Amino acid sequence: MPVIGRFAPSPTGPLHAGSLVAALASWLDARTQDGRWLVRIEDVDRPRCPPGMDQVILGQLAACGLHPDEPVLWQSTRDSAYAQALQQLAEAGAAYPCACTRADIDRALAAQGVVHERFAERVYPGTCRPERGGLRGRPARAWRLQVPPGTVHWHDRRLGAQAQDVASEVGDFVLRRADGLWAYQLAVVVDDAHQGITHVVRGGDLADNTARQIVLQRALGLPTPTYLHTPLVLAADGHKLSKQNGAAPLDLAAPVQALQAAGRVLGLPPLDADSPARWLAQAVPAWAGIIRALSTRSDSP
Repeated sequence: MPVIGRFAPSPTGPLHAGSLVAALASWLDARTQDGRWLVRIEDVDRPRCPPGMDQVILGQLAACGLHPDEPVLWQSTRDSAYAQALQQLAEAGAAYPCACTRADIDRALAAQGVVHERFAERVYPGTCRPERGGLRGRPARAWRLQVPPGTVHWHDRRLGAQAQDVASEVGDFVLRRADGLWAYQLAVVVDDAHQGITHVVRGGDLADNTARQIVLQRALGLPTPTYLHTPLVLAADGHKLSKQNGAAPLDLAAPVQALQAAGRVLGLPPLDADSPARWLAQAVPAWAGIIRALSTRSDSP
């Protein structure tokens, strides 16, 4: 099976140093396996995506020598595919409409003695599950996946063995939001399958989403890619560098230096090159060595 990797940025702002780490790692991973590298613009949350930011991001990637092997895919063109997936789940009894607001969920959790903490997962208590009475005459706001019990086990090529009980740690998660927009989990699973993605390489902040996506892949009868989650670039306050905390856009007056900085995060040695193309050519075998070392570590007893 040919290897197909992807970089899937959300165009809510320009790429920053952390974004480039994920883009570079996914590109290198595809190249070391003679695979193809795709770019998907995850603009499903349209109100948060300024007009033209997708082109800014594509220009940043091009300046770093990162060119996709197929035409770019925009999630904003994929509504019918997501609707079809939701219909499939609903007809199979795996998805149901939900009338709960966040306040409703917090009250239900509080009644169980659970107080929602900031940044913690708000575990949905199953209030609108069909076997618990469904909507009870209330208007539907969102759609949720009915998560089966049991622990999901998966292997991350960098982090090693992973496990999560999605039912107890997350609960039935949203597939279509109350504002009518498609949820990230549904869109990414449908699009990875549509594009034939075999290898997902992305930032470590997304590792916690993996078990949810595997549950959804199984419910839809879709293949599960292999996963590798990269180290995060941290801001001065110790939190993940992000657009939300004011991460500076990439300085592409010096793209080789930007690539060098991303390479250091990934464990690449310093590379002596005067252009992005020459730097990338040297980075491919260096990444292959890192992957071999990771594979040897994971194979050790």
